[in-house]
Amino acid sequence: KFLCSNCNNILKKALQTLCGHRYCSACLTWIVRNNKNAICQKCKEEDPNTLGEESLLAEERAFGDAAINKEISELRVHCVTLGCSWSGIMKDFEEHQSLCEYALIPCHTGCGHMVMRRKLADHLENGCVNNVTVCQQCQCSLPSSEYQQSHSPSSANKDGCCFSEVGCAFRGSKEKIKEHEKSAVGAHMLLLLQHMRQLQGTLCSAARAAHSLTPQPQLNLRSAGKSISELQLENKLHVFENIVAVLNKEVESSNLEILAFRRQSELDQNIIRGLELKIAELHRCLTQKDAGLSSLHKSLLFSEQASYDGIFLWKITEVGRKLQDSVTGRTVSLYSPAFYTAKYGYKVCLRVYLNGDGTGKGTHLSLFFVVMKGDYDALLPWPFRHKVTFMLLDQNNREHVIDAFRPDLTSASFQRPVNDMNVASGCPMFLPLSKLQSPKHAYVKEDTLFLKCIIETN
Repeated sequence: KFLCSNCNNILKKALQTLCGHRYCSACLTWIVRNNKNAICQKCKEEDPNTLGEESLLAEERAFGDAAINKEISELRVHCVTLGCSWSGIMKDFEEHQSLCEYALIPCHTGCGHMVMRRKLADHLENGCVNNVTVCQQCQCSLPSSEYQQSHSPSSANKDGCCFSEVGCAFRGSKEKIKEHEKSAVGAHMLLLLQHMRQLQGTLCSAARAAHSLTPQPQLNLRSAGKSISELQLENKLHVFENIVAVLNKEVESSNLEILAFRRQSELDQNIIRGLELKIAELHRCLTQKDAGLSSLHKSLLFSEQASYDGIFLWKITEVGRKLQDSVTGRTVSLYSPAFYTAKYGYKVCLRVYLNGDGTGKGTHLSLFFVVMKGDYDALLPWPFRHKVTFMLLDQNNREHVIDAFRPDLTSASFQRPVNDMNVASGCPMFLPLSKLQSPKHAYVKEDTLFLKCIIETN
């Protein structure tokens, strides 16, 4: 779940699409810009036959996955650069990458060499071809820093990097110097470290030599004042103080920029969260409206089919399939739409078992009458006592099947309903199945049959 669906690497600024897959922000931008009507590759791989509208990729149809981004930022990771033992959490890894001493980086002089960051200073001093200059007058090969200080005729027109004292050979205009000092902080730190180590070695050697000397009457260090080496050391320390001051300013400037970026990122995240909440609210409203439209559609359909005069004609299609479903037990019976004996009368419906029920199971078509709970039951007389007539229509208008009954006033089927509908009552042996399918009659024609119910309302 932490891998991008495009590049298959750890997600960076994860975005989730409508189909539920995740992409790096940059990957999704690249896909959309380079592919018209881009389709999610993961959807294609999982099931190409079910691709839908949600598989279409677009930046405005994706949203930031803050939860995954947080999980990724807290993953435990380690540096895979050979020789480096750093480990930590993902959100600190990018900072480590910019400082890893074992990472291979290009030499900033443009010599084409890739060197370990920790060995850059040594490379500049001993191996960089671009850091050596041949004097046109004396034909001497010198390090660029030394050549520009003593040989270059154009040195008067260009300023040197403030780190020239520790081996940086860069020279240029003030603007170029500023750009160079800002972009080469890591290289400068390594040069400074290398120089400090060399200085430390020199001081140790000088200290050992001073201890081994026999004091002479004419050599009085206290009276003669500071030696030349001490003066050189003070000068170098002064240079280092200046360099450290410059580095502190750059670090402070970088910290301010990082703080500004973090604040902007927090503002962006708040905006994104706000938009996500609005989208969720809109989605909820759309779901409610869809449910309302579905309910309205059902009501309209019911109104179109409803009858209010006690006479109801029920058209049943796909009779062959529905009869087979009744035989296998998949759908044993069918209910008709509700109809009424009058505008504010009894609410009733029909129930048919195409493969029969009770005494007619497997041999007859069974047809039943059902009294349903209505809106006006409190105003109607109970029990229900109206005569009910069933008809199966011959579609050639020759021999309709007719049966009728009067309600048993003691039966629970005709009392005022307590539940949505009462127990069905009617004719379990309404019509033999052999007669239903007989070619002599047209009870089923074009896989359709018609049942009619007439309720005597006088």
